[in-house]
Amino acid sequence: MPLKIYNTLTRKKEVFKPIKKGKVGMYVCGPTVYWYQHIGNLRSYIFPDILKKVLLYNGFQVKEVMNVTDVGHLTSDADEGEDKMEKAVKREGKPAKEIAEHYLKVFKEDFKKLNISEPDIWCKATKHIKEQIELIKILEKKGYTYKTSDGIYFDSSKFRDYGKLAKLNIKGLEAGRRINLGDKKNKTDFALWKFSEKPGERQQEWKSPWGIGFPGWHIECSAMSMKYLGTHFDIHTGGIDHIPVHHPNEIAQSESATGEKFVNYWIHGNFLTSKKQKISKSKGGLYTISELEEKEFAPLEYKYFVLTTHYRKPLEFSLEILKSAQNSYKRLKNICLEIENDETLNKKYLQEFENAINNDLNIPEALQVLWNLLRDEKAKGKYQTIKKMDGVFGLDLFEEEKINVPKEILKIIKQRETARKNKDWKKADELREKIKQAGYYVDDTEKGGKVKRV
Repeated sequence: MPLKIYNTLTRKKEVFKPIKKGKVGMYVCGPTVYWYQHIGNLRSYIFPDILKKVLLYNGFQVKEVMNVTDVGHLTSDADEGEDKMEKAVKREGKPAKEIAEHYLKVFKEDFKKLNISEPDIWCKATKHIKEQIELIKILEKKGYTYKTSDGIYFDSSKFRDYGKLAKLNIKGLEAGRRINLGDKKNKTDFALWKFSEKPGERQQEWKSPWGIGFPGWHIECSAMSMKYLGTHFDIHTGGIDHIPVHHPNEIAQSESATGEKFVNYWIHGNFLTSKKQKISKSKGGLYTISELEEKEFAPLEYKYFVLTTHYRKPLEFSLEILKSAQNSYKRLKNICLEIENDETLNKKYLQEFENAINNDLNIPEALQVLWNLLRDEKAKGKYQTIKKMDGVFGLDLFEEEKINVPKEILKIIKQRETARKNKDWKKADELREKIKQAGYYVDDTEKGGKVKRV
């Protein structure tokens, strides 16, 4: 089955055809590094990583680029409010660069914990000011820009297909609901360059042909994606919250500048929700991966939970639901760790797996294929087949869990081993219960006892 993916631009599943045979250019909307990325944010990075792994599985070479927004993202999509990085500077009393580096470091650590492969290129907005200014100059020369009291804006009325991605009814938009017009010409116009209100006060500002200031949020993605992937590339991903504003703005400025199609496939992931509402700062439920670890949920248990729902569907989150996924993941790993390697592949189940992942990344169905294989007592080639599947899942199904067992518990485990050798089964059972109460248990195998978490 050929790879099919849902294209937001056309609102339908399409057979994936790269611009260059066998090669894929892929841009992922990355983090704004002013604070920790919560588990809702991280769902938006698990799905493009699965997409990348599916592309690799299908034999494509993938060049993945991810931006790092360390300037220009205001607290409102309507080009209003404070720059999020400047806000972090006031909150933490540190240089913006230091803040950005810290939160990017944590973000990369979360990637490692979740088995998300890093992009081929990380590109920071602050390192590409020149490219952003050059792109704005092209738009200015072509007559797409105008100046207001607070910056240089893109005139969306001059781009005929503005809003095609979001299917926006431009005439029906209410001023003030999405955007405060101010001295903008149109409701959907957006900032390319913002002027510093008081030059010298901001930590991050640059000289430009239009005055001292900083780039708007949208221009960075166009400038950096086109620098590393070309003016026309294959795939652009992001969360569904980018569909109404950010991605239409990217399309408008990019296609206006180049005169050609910007991206072939736009792919968007849905929200993590709580009580049917998007998890956000204002609504709570904002755990980080580290905070889940403190509650004794492993990062890959969270990843397994995410993979049980299709990336285009909302995913309801609670600690109780996560606990259920944790139990399923532990059971899955325990079964896999008992499988002997027989060096063969099971073509039947592998074909079912491939059909699932190539059907718009239907990972929940692919997981069901895995469970069916495990339950099939007659099936052969389980080890190698599951190993190949796990190349897409990234769940470390054959990796023994590394547990730091406290010294006092290790002492009890040794006492139990001695009791077993002496065939003092009563004492061994008592010690086993004591170990269990401490949150561990000993799995007695032919190769000796294995310590696991309860």
